[in-house]
Amino acid sequence: MTRPVGPFLKWAGGKARLAPRILERAPSRFGRYHEPFLGGGAVFFAFAGTRRAPGARLSDANGALIACYRAVRDAPEAVVAALAPMAEAYLAREAGERAAYYYGVRASAPGVPAEAAARLIFLNRTGYNGLYRENRSGGFNVPHGRYVKPRILDRDGLMAAANALRGATLCAGDFEEACAAAVAGDFVYLDPPYLPLSATSRFTAYTRGEFDPAEQERLRDAFEAMTRRGVAALLSNSDHARIRELYGERGFGFETVMMSRAINSVGSGRAPIAEVLIDNLGRAEVRRALEG
Repeated sequence: MTRPVGPFLKWAGGKARLAPRILERAPSRFGRYHEPFLGGGAVFFAFAGTRRAPGARLSDANGALIACYRAVRDAPEAVVAALAPMAEAYLAREAGERAAYYYGVRASAPGVPAEAAARLIFLNRTGYNGLYRENRSGGFNVPHGRYVKPRILDRDGLMAAANALRGATLCAGDFEEACAAAVAGDFVYLDPPYLPLSATSRFTAYTRGEFDPAEQERLRDAFEAMTRRGVAALLSNSDHARIRELYGERGFGFETVMMSRAINSVGSGRAPIAEVLIDNLGRAEVRRALEG
C-alpha cells in the first residue's frame, strides 16, 4: 500500500486541517499550481495526493526552508543518511542530556545540502513546539523542546514527499515575485502570516523580516493584480475587520471557518478561532480564463 503523502515538517499555522476545504473551493481545472508561502506545505501535499498540482511552483521567503525542500526532492536518501545518526544519538540520551545535543546541532552550519536539510528537520522535530524562528542575524534561535519520544526520522514520509516534489519548481523569494509568475488560468493559494487578532496572538516573524500591516496591503495589491490577469487565487487569513476591509467591495468571495491552532505554547491557546477564506473565483476576469 502506498504511503499517503503529507508534510514532513511541523509548521506554525500549518493548514493540514484546512486543506480539504481549500481543495473543495479550488477550481476543478487549472493550469499550474502556485504557493508563495509554502511553510509546511500541507496544501501542496494535499493537492499532490489528488494529482491536481503537476509542475507546481512553490516558494517561500525562508531560504533555509526552500533549500531543505530541494534536498528532500533531489537527494532524499542522502537526507535520510544524514538524519538517521542524529535521531539515534538524540533518542539514546537521557532526558537531561538531550538539550546539550540539541544546542550542539543548532550551533552547527553544515555546508552539504542534504546535511543542512537533516539539521533543519532534526531541529524542527525536537525544538520547542516545532517553531521556526530567526533572530536579527538570521540565526535559528528556537529553544529545545520537551518531547518524550519525538519522531525525528520518518523515512517513508520523506520518500513520499520527495516523490510529490519531483517536477516542482522551488524558489526562495518575496511573495510578490511569486505571484507575478502566475499566468491566466493558473491557481494560487496564499497563506501569509496572519494579521494578529490580539497582542498575545502575534507571531509573524518566521524570518528576520516581519509581516506587518504594510505587507498585508502589498499582498492585497498582488491579489488584485493576479485577479486582473485572470489568475485564480484563494487566500486564508485571520477573520479580522482590517482583512475584510482590505479585500471588501472588490467582488471577492468570503467564507468564515473555525480552526484550532496546532502549535501554541499553552493548551488554552489551541481553542478554535475564526479564519477567513477569500477567493477571486467570482470575478469575470478569472471566470473567463478558467473557461477558456
